[in-house]
Amino acid sequence: MTSDADRAQTLLKDLRASIDNLDAILVHTLAERFRCTQTVGRLKAEHNLPPADPAREAQQIARLERLADESGLNPEFAKKFMRFIVDEVIHHHEQFQK
Repeated sequence: MTSDADRAQTLLKDLRASIDNLDAILVHTLAERFRCTQTVGRLKAEHNLPPADPAREAQQIARLERLADESGLNPEFAKKFMRFIVDEVIHHHEQFQK
């Protein structure tokens, strides 16, 4: 007969495997997102458009807060995460402007 501790270890192993898969999805998704935003940055640089678009950023952050809330994720965490990503994108876009 399997003990509760053995069952817990099996469940833990399965959950960690799922977490590892999700982490891989996140990394690949972020990589694809940054490939797209780098293309945007080059386009902005070619046409002398500003690297930042505060109106778009505000829309995206509000959208992600709503999505987070609907998904059961802390909207404040989603906002911080998006702010981190947007700041990195702007940094890349500024580099293209140089």
